Amino acid sequence: MTFETITSLITKLIDVLLVWCALYYILKNLRKNVKMVLLFKGILIIIIIKVIGDFFHLVTIGYLLDYVITWGPLALIVIFQPEIRNVLEQLGRSQLLGRHKVLTVDEREKVVYEITNAMDYLKKARIGALIVIERDNSLLEYIEKSKKIYADISAELLISIFFPNNPLHDGGVIIQGDKITSAGAVFPTSDNLKISKRLGTRHRAALGISETGDCISLVVSEETGRLSIAIDGELHYNLTIDEVKIMLLEALRPKKSIMLEDEEEESEQDIEIL
Repeated sequence: MTFETITSLITKLIDVLLVWCALYYILKNLRKNVKMVLLFKGILIIIIIKVIGDFFHLVTIGYLLDYVITWGPLALIVIFQPEIRNVLEQLGRSQLLGRHKVLTVDEREKVVYEITNAMDYLKKARIGALIVIERDNSLLEYIEKSKKIYADISAELLISIFFPNNPLHDGGVIIQGDKITSAGAVFPTSDNLKISKRLGTRHRAALGISETGDCISLVVSEETGRLSIAIDGELHYNLTIDEVKIMLLEALRPKKSIMLEDEEEESEQDIEIL
């Protein structure tokens, strides 16, 4: 095998891997976006009609579909410009190392402990709250438009932020690592048609921000005191405080462990905190 053959093989392999990564990224984000799912279904229907038209030699429908296929991509770029921009912005916000990965086991447990203590108090007092935890995708866009805090995380501080008549209680709190970065943040609301009409703005904002990135959104309902978590575009509603602890510990766990022994040790400590 010559050097040119090896180089050609490596080049083709890289080419296939890049295409695979692009398709994976598109499909991963496709399932989170209702509009893009509908668009994908529409394209499939057009392709099926085109195949049927060519098979039965339907001249008129084939002629019309040729125009649709020719000018369709340009029309899609214009119509879905906001969605395309959001995908590109999300790609730009991606970080190679998420902030949650630098947390030690003790730091991660402390973050979960403080957050759940605050949520438990807010639940009993029927005080509404929205807490968003950054992971791999940066939330800098929303931090810049909110009130900077940069304080150590504590249940008392979280409770005071959401306490009624506090100027920042209507917005959301953003947490990076084990720090409360900002408060009073405003997030995009979800336009998912499947979400219950009984849910308010906080739940829609929690679901909306989880659809645009990989953050964790925590909600305390002001009307009912019920606890919810939105992760990866899915809202888990009416959870117990123990269920919140379990989901948070799992969601904040690093994706890869350096050593198997460390991973087993972390699992044992996570169980002990519960």
